[in-house]
Amino acid sequence: MAEPTDTELMAGVARGDTLALRSLYARYGDRVYNTALSYLQIAADAEEVTQDVFTKVWRKAAGFRAESQVATWIYRITTNTALTALDRRKRRNIFGMLQAHDPPDFHHPAARLEERETNRALFAAIYRLPDRQKTAFILSYVEELPRNQVAEIMKLSLKAVESLLMRGKKGLRINLEHAYPDRGQAKTTRK
Repeated sequence: MAEPTDTELMAGVARGDTLALRSLYARYGDRVYNTALSYLQIAADAEEVTQDVFTKVWRKAAGFRAESQVATWIYRITTNTALTALDRRKRRNIFGMLQAHDPPDFHHPAARLEERETNRALFAAIYRLPDRQKTAFILSYVEELPRNQVAEIMKLSLKAVESLLMRGKKGLRINLEHAYPDRGQAKTTRK
């Protein structure tokens, strides 16, 4: 028997089929978690967002009209939920010990040990990007989604996504140069 398609699973979820929801979770749970983790950089927060996303999928399944792919719809819910959680955290931290723009000390679980310091710096720089640039960057370069799907998730044109990525790369470069002023600059001595 063939595996049900995403659209068939969504139809099942819309009918209240918990097995269909479990199947969707099995397909997309890790992707949702990894995307949320890229935004929030705290495992417990990413787990909470993952639960929230699938709760929203359950509640909103009847409204899914298959105008986009199920994966695109789930990524859209994930990015919006992660950004909301990030905003909530920033508001909580305004008067707390962390500054609103300080990223957590984060090591991405997929990073190899010898790359952890570099990845920590990169994710700290990503954390500081404006939300739309952060979303375009995470979906394009961390999740490795095709640009047309990123545009659909963000409800933007392909040109707008490319523009966000260009500005995001520039912002990353500035953030990384600020954090590591001695890296990447060839030093020459004149005689």
